[in-house]
Amino acid sequence: MPVHPIDYRYGSSDMRRIFEPETKIRLMARFEAALAKVQARHGLIPREAALGIEKAAEEVTYEEVKEEERVTKHETMALVKVLARKAEPYGGYVHLGVTSNDVLDTAMALQIKMAGELIVKRSASLLEVIIRRGEGAKGLVTLGRTHGVVADPIPLSLKFALWSYLVRRSLERFIRAVEDACVGKVSGAVGTMAALVELGVTDPKALQYDVLLELGIKPAEITTQVVPRDRLALLITCMSLFSSSLDTIANEIRNLHRTEIGEIQEYFEESTQVGSSTMPHKRNPVKSEKVCGLAKVMRSLSVAALENIVLEHERDLTNSSAERCLLPEAFLLLEEQLITLTSVIKNLKIVKERIEENLKRYGELALSERLMIALVRKGMGRQTAHETVRRISMRSYSTGKGIFELAMEDKSVRKLLTPEELRYLADPYSYVGIGEELAEEEFQRAREFLKEVLDHE
Repeated sequence: MPVHPIDYRYGSSDMRRIFEPETKIRLMARFEAALAKVQARHGLIPREAALGIEKAAEEVTYEEVKEEERVTKHETMALVKVLARKAEPYGGYVHLGVTSNDVLDTAMALQIKMAGELIVKRSASLLEVIIRRGEGAKGLVTLGRTHGVVADPIPLSLKFALWSYLVRRSLERFIRAVEDACVGKVSGAVGTMAALVELGVTDPKALQYDVLLELGIKPAEITTQVVPRDRLALLITCMSLFSSSLDTIANEIRNLHRTEIGEIQEYFEESTQVGSSTMPHKRNPVKSEKVCGLAKVMRSLSVAALENIVLEHERDLTNSSAERCLLPEAFLLLEEQLITLTSVIKNLKIVKERIEENLKRYGELALSERLMIALVRKGMGRQTAHETVRRISMRSYSTGKGIFELAMEDKSVRKLLTPEELRYLADPYSYVGIGEELAEEEFQRAREFLKEVLDHE
């Protein structure tokens, strides 16, 4: 019976398969087969032995290894024993000159590589949706907000452009971090390659390179018994940053979904979906809330990954149990966030009527900066202009009158600005600067980045 939600609720079956124990055993066996193949090529073992080990690696099952582990109490040695039996009469050549973490760290790198490719695919889908919806929002102007309070007007497309930037930058960091983390080792018990040298290997670094080349990854420059964990910590931290960027987007959607604002809404299946067991009217932003909630867990994983950098001497086992938890969790939870947010933005309802209503209701407050700048352009000092508009704004709050109505009554303003000029200044649609141009520039950068990423894939 599954217990952890990543077993049945979060992440895709494709991602889940990468971290299933059966996959890990299969990858560990692939390492042993690649090792034997290269050792045969270097003249260390007979070619027939390499073929026998390769065949055994293809046949080994997770169940066989777990049964052996009940006896040995050692995961890698259990695999070695099963392979050795299956590879007879060449079983004596299995796992020659290496240690457990040569197998485990390299298998983990292969998992990271496969899982990373899936995250890139999910991220590309999200970025494509953001660009499409952002370009579709061109021409719409909405209220900007800072501290939750009305600020300057903003093109709605610029909000999407910020989301594009967050995902693009996060994906750029993630790709680099995956590449950095996808390294393996064939350097033995303390990283000296002493066993290979003792076996007569004249160039153990070349052998290591060849083994890892067979598996499609690179060797770490230097190791102890393990690949130093700074690489994994960097990856998990980058994934936590990615998660927090998704949290930022989802949190904005949640805020704009509020009843009092209502400018953007998550899709709600009116014919069947239930928002509350007791309040039938509820249409809650539950998917965005899930994205925000999972980000809390994602951020916590970076702490464990950073703690795992510190190991005693050439290694201890304190990292192992933590990594068994945090690695699949990180990939499955981040993938769940990406899949969920892609669905949210793809089906996002932009409520134009509410955007216009809010803009009409609060638009004058959103133009206080514009009025101040207009006064400066007419010759009033900047500080004086700021105080003048601040004073008018405070009266607007207390009287309920609009800023521009009060500005027309203000002697210092009337001296500099005509009623016609004030009416023009009161139009929020004409005070968005180069916001749409900036948005389109970001969408173009994102499209070029996506092309590069997808071509590389």
